[in-house]
Amino acid sequence: MKKIDVILSLAAGEGVALLFVWLIKNSQSGASFLYWLLPVIFPFLSLFCLWLAYLIGKKLLFVFQLAKFVLIGALFAVFDMAILNVLMEYFGATEGIKYLIFVTISFIIATSVKYIADKYWAFEKSGGEKIGSEFNLFFAITLVSAGIQIGIANLLVNVIGSRFGINHLVWGNIGKIAGIAVASAWNFIGYKFVVFKM
Repeated sequence: MKKIDVILSLAAGEGVALLFVWLIKNSQSGASFLYWLLPVIFPFLSLFCLWLAYLIGKKLLFVFQLAKFVLIGALFAVFDMAILNVLMEYFGATEGIKYLIFVTISFIIATSVKYIADKYWAFEKSGGEKIGSEFNLFFAITLVSAGIQIGIANLLVNVIGSRFGINHLVWGNIGKIAGIAVASAWNFIGYKFVVFKM
C-alpha cells in the first residue's frame, strides 16, 4: 500500500466517525461513550479493511479498487453531508422543495471534486488527454446517481416523513445516507466499466 492509501483511509474513517457522532448527539440517544470511541476506532478499522482489500487485490484487482472507491465515497459523503447540513441549518429548512434543492447543490459540489479522487486514486488512471469526454461520462453516470439519491431522499423525507421520534434534521441526514448507499452500487459499475475502463 502507498502512503496516500493510508492517509485517505484514516481520513475517511475519521470523517465517517465524526458524522456518526454528530448524528448520535442530535438524535439525543444518550450513547455518549460513542463520542470518543468512534473517532478512535473508525480510522483504524478503515485502514485495516483497506489493508485486507489490498491483500485480496493482489489476486483480484477490482477488490482493492472497490475498497478505495468505498473510502472515497465515504469521505465525499461526509463532505456532501456537511454542505447539506450547512444549507439546512443556515436557511432553517429541512423538508419540502428547499430540502430537494439543498440535496442537489451538495451533490453537485461533492461530485465535481470526487471525480479527481476516483480517477487518480481508486482507479489509478493517469493522463489528461481524454479528460473532457471522461468527465462528461462521469457526470452523466453521476446524474443518474443523483436521480437515485434524490429520489430515495425525497421518498424518506417528504413522502414517508420523520419516524421513531427522530428530529427532522437527523431524518434529513438519514434520507441522504440511504440515497448515497443505493446510488453507490450504480456509480462503481459505471465508473469502472464505462468511465475508467481498463
